[in-house]
Amino acid sequence: MRKSLTALAVAALVAGFAGSAAADDQWMHATSLIDTPKYPADFKHFDYVNVNAPKGGTVRLSSTGTFDSLNFVPPRGTLADGIGLIYDTLMTPAMDEVSTEYGLLAEALKYPDDYSSVTYKLRTNAKWQDGEPVTPDDVVYSFDVLKQFNPGQAFYYRHVEKAEKTGDNEVTFTFDVKGNRELPHIVGQLLILPKHFWEGTDAKGNKRDISKSGLDVPLGSGPYKVKSVVPGRTITYERDPDYWGKDLPVNVGSNNFDQIRYDFFRDETVEFEAFKGDQVDWRQETTARVWAQEYDFPAVKQARVIKEMFEQPYRSSGLMVGFIFNLNRDTFKDARVRQAFNLAFPFEDINKDIFYGQYVRLKSYFDGTPLAASGLPEGRELEYLNEVKDKVPPEVFTTEFTNPVNTGTSARNNLRQALALLKDAGWQLKGNKLVNAATGQPMVVEFLMNGPIYEKVALRYQTELAKLGITLNIRPVDTAQYENRVRGRDFDLVYSGWAQSMSPGNEQIEFFGSESADREGSRNYGGIRNPAVDALIQKVILAPNRDDLIAATKALDRVLLWNSYVVPGWTLRAARVARWDRFSHPDPLPEYSIGFPTIWWWDADKAAKTGAPK
Repeated sequence: MRKSLTALAVAALVAGFAGSAAADDQWMHATSLIDTPKYPADFKHFDYVNVNAPKGGTVRLSSTGTFDSLNFVPPRGTLADGIGLIYDTLMTPAMDEVSTEYGLLAEALKYPDDYSSVTYKLRTNAKWQDGEPVTPDDVVYSFDVLKQFNPGQAFYYRHVEKAEKTGDNEVTFTFDVKGNRELPHIVGQLLILPKHFWEGTDAKGNKRDISKSGLDVPLGSGPYKVKSVVPGRTITYERDPDYWGKDLPVNVGSNNFDQIRYDFFRDETVEFEAFKGDQVDWRQETTARVWAQEYDFPAVKQARVIKEMFEQPYRSSGLMVGFIFNLNRDTFKDARVRQAFNLAFPFEDINKDIFYGQYVRLKSYFDGTPLAASGLPEGRELEYLNEVKDKVPPEVFTTEFTNPVNTGTSARNNLRQALALLKDAGWQLKGNKLVNAATGQPMVVEFLMNGPIYEKVALRYQTELAKLGITLNIRPVDTAQYENRVRGRDFDLVYSGWAQSMSPGNEQIEFFGSESADREGSRNYGGIRNPAVDALIQKVILAPNRDDLIAATKALDRVLLWNSYVVPGWTLRAARVARWDRFSHPDPLPEYSIGFPTIWWWDADKAAKTGAPK
């Protein structure tokens, strides 16, 4: 997939190194959070690339929504897709390994046995696109402005005390804790900014301000430059033929397209029509109904458009998405109310009637990975749970978590059980309305949606909740309003979630920790404040080895599940992709990524058969 803003996506690759700590002053060309890096220091290229891939062509991509900023530092504003293409990071991941990174701007790193700091050695030939060298001052500047002007990043890197130049081409990050094995790794994911550019003036002589969003074209050090921008509508990137890092082993066979363009659509129907009309080359389909019914247009029948399912992106990642309760609302403070909502969710009927049977229901916050809890706790996992035994639901120890099945007699029994739970929580039916027994106020809940995408699901859920006397109001709003309301926790119920790596760590505080519960814009969307969760997150972060990390993560998973913070949603562990047949890719693709467009290329022979793009 496109180069992502790994430093800004809070679901970073985190947790402990599998091997022993590096000795002082021992430089390493790569880091791995799980195993020994696959590729040696003198490797020539990644195994999964085509080293002879031709350069050329344009790929046209689409995005739902709009954008008003090209500056990723401030949290305000909507960032244009693909902006990470113009920047380099200190390290870069391999697509055929889990949580493993190799030097990009940095040629090597080292850290002491106690993980109290990490030092990166920069490549002497690394250049900005204006020809100026990338320096330790740029790295220090990038870290400092992210912590100063982006509250989310300040929180995420709160254990990084400082970054400082410690040699002609060296920069050292110092931590305020010892033994946190993730910290030396994650700072390598920083996107590095040019200090001289941001402290200079623009074409009009105005001093630039890194703290403000805007559409001034930024300077990068990466493989692409911004070619053109139509505010809110389209942005085009062009490959930089003078890119300093084009011959690095991590880049050989990559960045093959001359241009990458993103067009933005406020309406998903219009976006799909643009794809059908050959205005967009690549579409990842998120709607089961559309995939099942609407890819019957002539180009598909003529095999000029190819439909394909890719499971690669999901082989190394866990997931929890669902209906998230705002725990600041009095209605949802009682876990029994939240359990009742799960009992009423008619997933089986929705999957059959709306999703065409394509989905399965999630049953873990790390679903699809070996980190997901199963069966009953035992061994080290049980030891961790016993340390917080007085703070967790008793079911954690006695019952494996499963979602209710809502079909036939089971559905009716689930509604009866839900009503009993609601009654125990202080609610009662009066006529056909559920009211608070103490205040007489009816239970009215608003489901806030980012546009109409979940409207059909919400209407089904609305019908089932009405059988319990609960009024569910469905409220679709535009993207900007949705983001502002979620950021400020101005909602009752939203459908969202968290992606998880195979090496969970610091980001769990951002997702579920009490420290992030009140911080505006954090990904602790519901405002979870739970001392048992906090304690188990620390066990995850400070796990001394892989086995303890897995045990602590499973313990955390159980406690989150049995507190009913979400009504678990659904997933398809494959990407549904349709594309105009003008591209080729390495065969086989890397184990953990589709690699589009990074390692794909324009295929002139296929393009001739498919027809020229419109």
